[in-house]
Amino acid sequence: MPEYTSICVVAVLVVLVLDLWVARTRLVRTRQFWFAYAICAFFQSLMDGWLTKLSAPIVNYAPEEMLGLRFPWDIPVEDFLFGFAMILLTLIVWCRITRRTAENDPEVRTDAAR
Repeated sequence: MPEYTSICVVAVLVVLVLDLWVARTRLVRTRQFWFAYAICAFFQSLMDGWLTKLSAPIVNYAPEEMLGLRFPWDIPVEDFLFGFAMILLTLIVWCRITRRTAENDPEVRTDAAR
């Protein structure tokens, strides 16, 4: 498996383990996460499509380090894997920080945390 592809697959697996078993945020089991991710993926597609278009790329990848699958607008599929991992990791950290803050400071608590 090409290097960039391998790194992206490992990143997704590591973040899924963090979400489901380590941090126990279990975000991927919620509709809210998938809705938020769909919004992020839409805008990622617009930006990434512009940056990686084959007709005039701004960002070039070493073809031997990737699968070569591109969807849509010439976006390498690895970019979606990497983006998924980054978004999920960011939300895991945010959930853990806000949960810890709510537990330690009663004035910061939201209605859902009470």
